Amino acid sequence: MATPQSDSSLSPLKTIAVVGLGTMGTGITEVLAKAGREVIGIDVSEAQAARSAAALETSTARAVARGRLTEQERADVLGRVRTGTDLTAAADADLVIEVVPESYGIKHQVLRELDGIVRPETILATGTNALSVTRLAADSARPERVLGLHFFNPAPAMKLVEVVSSVLTAPGAVAAVTDLAIELGKEPVAVGDRPGFVADGLLFGYLNQAAAMYEAKYASREDIDAAMRLGCGLPMGPLALLDLIGIDTARTVLEAMYAESRDRLHAPAPILKQLSEAGLTGRKSGRGFYTYEAPGSAVVVGDALTPLDGAAVTPGRTVRSVGVAGSGTMASGIAEVFAKAGYEVVLAARSEEKAQAAKARIGKSLDRSVGKGRMTAEAAAQTLDLITPAGSYDAFADVDLAVEAVAEDLEVKRQLFATLDKVCKPGAVLATTTSSLPVVACARATSRPQDVIGMHFFNPAPAMKLVEVVRTVLTAEDVHATVREVCAKIRKHAVDCGDRAGFIVNALLFPYLNNAIKMVEEHYASLDDIDAAMKLGGGYPMGPFELLDVVGLDVSLAIEKVLHREFRDPGLAPAPLLEHLVAAGCLGRKTGRGFREYARR
Repeated sequence: MATPQSDSSLSPLKTIAVVGLGTMGTGITEVLAKAGREVIGIDVSEAQAARSAAALETSTARAVARGRLTEQERADVLGRVRTGTDLTAAADADLVIEVVPESYGIKHQVLRELDGIVRPETILATGTNALSVTRLAADSARPERVLGLHFFNPAPAMKLVEVVSSVLTAPGAVAAVTDLAIELGKEPVAVGDRPGFVADGLLFGYLNQAAAMYEAKYASREDIDAAMRLGCGLPMGPLALLDLIGIDTARTVLEAMYAESRDRLHAPAPILKQLSEAGLTGRKSGRGFYTYEAPGSAVVVGDALTPLDGAAVTPGRTVRSVGVAGSGTMASGIAEVFAKAGYEVVLAARSEEKAQAAKARIGKSLDRSVGKGRMTAEAAAQTLDLITPAGSYDAFADVDLAVEAVAEDLEVKRQLFATLDKVCKPGAVLATTTSSLPVVACARATSRPQDVIGMHFFNPAPAMKLVEVVRTVLTAEDVHATVREVCAKIRKHAVDCGDRAGFIVNALLFPYLNNAIKMVEEHYASLDDIDAAMKLGGGYPMGPFELLDVVGLDVSLAIEKVLHREFRDPGLAPAPLLEHLVAAGCLGRKTGRGFREYARR
């Protein structure tokens, strides 16, 4: 939290008016006052202005209780803020930030009135996250002094501020508010004028696809949200986040984005309109995708769609031994996971040497766990003893579950499943770890497609908690039950989905990554600014370009192609820049160069 500053350190923007004292306006007021600014809070509602003042008193009292402010500093902060309902109070402001409702009509009216009130040199900033800053500026008497200043909610905690300039904006105005953002302890990102800017422009397309996925009944709301939290390290799942943002707000943002882009990925999913028009706008109304304890509450309560605990299910088959096919990082990681859970594991590869090397890799991983105090040396030795390396898949003759983790090539996998069909005993469950290929194609390579299912682990398998359980139209119920039971025993969170490209995580993740690449292609924002925007504004553990370089650009391109081929949506076509980099052999960290360059080891 910013420490209150002395007046001598302040930029020329010393007196700032905030118009609209809802949650965002109140948060911005707090940030400004704590950073030493004189703040004039204005709202058409006297009651709302009073609520804003009360909220500031409460939050600063909490800051004192936590030792973040002294009583004197709190008094100084409160003394720098005055609230009212009259827009003429902004007459002496150096900067006016409007955060009134997301409506062109309302924002135009506020900016027109301010034109007749403020000084000629005053900067007018709109807090819009969806509307055109250029359109708002064009109707102003001083378009060169109008720009966008997009804070993120909650403003006191979120570091990102998008500084949005139009073709009309004077560079001096951009520089002044950028300096202000830095003095507020924020990290400003310079962007051009397009709906959603960077963070929301990428975020809302992803949220829209998640809503459409749920609407299609492809996966439950709980499984979609868990998949993105556990598979991507996100702080919230997309449907819970839509409820927090407000489904009506999300619909408004998407409609503005679609009006400009005409990209079907931005066309609001029908369920967003249905929920909005029914008044089910999320947390603020007490019900959206989830049901909440009360309007405004964050506590989710059960409803008709909540999964029943302990509901009667088909009993699974007994699994005592597991075969893992493959010798790469994923295969050895999966073998380690099963052995740690006490299963006897046969780790088979195309040669005895490859299998032994994979077991040695597991031994090193277990040693690291011992070194970090996560397991004892005795437990590590017992775990390693449960793994038997083999140079032939004939060693799978007695396993109860066979999991393949070979190359992501359909013909390679089909040949392997034909082999497993011959060597595995009747009743053995056959699972593929594919992340993008059709599971049913693997199943049809066998004489027992009912025994085949997808178990998509995430890399590194020992650390990642998620497993996508992928049923085909041919998968038997007891096979599904078996895999769910096994996931529980190996302490993984299983989510159910059907057999279509990308399953849950990749189907939502890779269009988002592709859209980030398109932003760079269009020279809209830099790699660094986009990565910073998504980490600071969206809570992502890695920016999209950091993640692409880690995953591998060739792997990413292959998944993009599969998604485009299956869904036939032009918006899913791989960005040409991604194809060019792959063709040039720039595949990310593994080659030393992708979107960025890396030091050779």
